[in-house]
Amino acid sequence: MPALQLLRGLGVILGSWLLSTSCSSPTDFTPKPKGYNRIDLPPHAYQQLASGHPYTFQYSRYAKIRRDSSYLAQPHWINVIYPQLHANVQITYLEVKQDPKRFGKLMEDARKLTSKHQIKATAIDESIIKTPNGMQVAVFELSGEVPSQFQFYTTDSTRHFFRGALYFPTATANDSLAPVIDYVKKDIVQLLNTLKYQ
Repeated sequence: MPALQLLRGLGVILGSWLLSTSCSSPTDFTPKPKGYNRIDLPPHAYQQLASGHPYTFQYSRYAKIRRDSSYLAQPHWINVIYPQLHANVQITYLEVKQDPKRFGKLMEDARKLTSKHQIKATAIDESIIKTPNGMQVAVFELSGEVPSQFQFYTTDSTRHFFRGALYFPTATANDSLAPVIDYVKKDIVQLLNTLKYQ
């Protein structure tokens, strides 16, 4: 009888020990990767820019056009603002006036505006694209924690100089903005492919 009680006691102790060890958490815990909020992006749809500028293009139906209100702004400088995405494509336009010196200065300024991001940029990729209208566009894609991830300019070298830059006025890390950046870049390509001078 005492042996039976001893076996029962050992069984209870063994069962308790197994139960407690099976419920404990593992010592080699691996943290989950940092997640980002899901961003629902609408399908791409476009509308024509209203008249009143020496240029026209198609832009997103989910964006609004606002005149540039900075103290440096020229008459045909505008912002293509995405209220829901907190994105802004700043557009500047200047006449070259068939002046080679003015043209050279505009080209230099455009490159300076891009290169000022080199401090924070991990890379600046430059490429030339040709639009269906026969325009050549210099495109700059910036990587890293930069305020402007995509910039471009196009010119006919004698009359028109058209430049743009994508900005996000937010402190959010660019890797979490990647889907929005790609979405707006597609809209910018549509803008450039439909750009015409009046």
